[in-house]
Amino acid sequence: MGVVKHCPTLAHPQFFLDMYMCVMVHVHIMEQETPDEVRAWFLAEVERLWPLAGGSLSLRKNRCIRPTCQACLSGEGHPAYALHYRIKGRQSSLYVPDDLVEEVQRAVANGRALQELMVVAGTRYVRALKATRRGR
Repeated sequence: MGVVKHCPTLAHPQFFLDMYMCVMVHVHIMEQETPDEVRAWFLAEVERLWPLAGGSLSLRKNRCIRPTCQACLSGEGHPAYALHYRIKGRQSSLYVPDDLVEEVQRAVANGRALQELMVVAGTRYVRALKATRRGR
């Protein structure tokens, strides 16, 4: 309790107790999950992550075909966003119009969150399989 008094950024001590209880309940539930329950949890989480996109979004500066273009001659170029991705090991990119950049950024962030979610789902699934094998 003394730490909380000296550090105003820390939450009330009850917060830590609540967090501990949530973690303990979560661990207990994970130990009793079936593979089908893990699947249902995963699919519900994936649905919340829509829209999804893999890859990365970047701003690139392209040159145009006009030989006297002032933007190109100055080195500024023509800025445009592109979604960069790989399919079957081949790199590719797709032009993203300025008005869609925010939505595509959210989709890319959700794609990264999905990768982390798959790791968690995998560990929960293996635990559930092991629990099923030993007959609970």
